[in-house]
Amino acid sequence: MTLLPFFEWCEATSIGQTVRDSLWLFPVIEATHLVAFAVLGGTVLLVDLRALGLVLRSQSPADLARDARPWQRASVALALATGTLLFLSEPIKLYYSDPFWVKVVCLALVIPFHFALRPRLHAGRLAAFVSLALWGGVAWGGRWIGFSG
Repeated sequence: MTLLPFFEWCEATSIGQTVRDSLWLFPVIEATHLVAFAVLGGTVLLVDLRALGLVLRSQSPADLARDARPWQRASVALALATGTLLFLSEPIKLYYSDPFWVKVVCLALVIPFHFALRPRLHAGRLAAFVSLALWGGVAWGGRWIGFSG
């Protein structure tokens, strides 16, 4: 079974067409996407580097994770919303893009890990490494999409 028919359907949506046809819409959505991911990346780095004992040693890892959680939730929601709009603007190109699939697989793994499993792991070192690897895969895949044609 192939996902190509779904991607073709996405290509034909009016939302995707609107983003594609607009001179300014794609860059505004992409800039918003990048800002959301920057906020997310910053909070993830702080929490994970604290869990590794590398920064903010005077602050409890649990307190830092709790304080970062609302920022992470909001930035993930915004990144997913803007990412969906970006996807709808070029789904056929993305279907054939290896970096896109790296990003999607990492995202599919990291979302449940980050919000369901990670809080139960009490900020352990292994959890921090897994988190950094998966979020790094999302970032790397996204950046690679921008450089692939």
